[in-house]
Amino acid sequence: MSAVSDLLSNYQHVISSLTLHTGGSGVFDVVVDGETLYSKAETGRHAEDGEVLALFESRWADGVARYGE
Repeated sequence: MSAVSDLLSNYQHVISSLTLHTGGSGVFDVVVDGETLYSKAETGRHAEDGEVLALFESRWADGVARYGE
């Protein structure tokens, strides 16, 4: 899964909890540290490549270097 891989590859050092909720009827929610980062039910569509990572960076990564940088 690209969204999870993007987050963990780049910000594993600052994420304490990452949950991907999937299920019937195309449920796809990404929850980071208890806060919903992306919800297909709310947007009505799948996330674009890199979209979940961009959302994370805009909310939580201000001033935080990507892992390994």
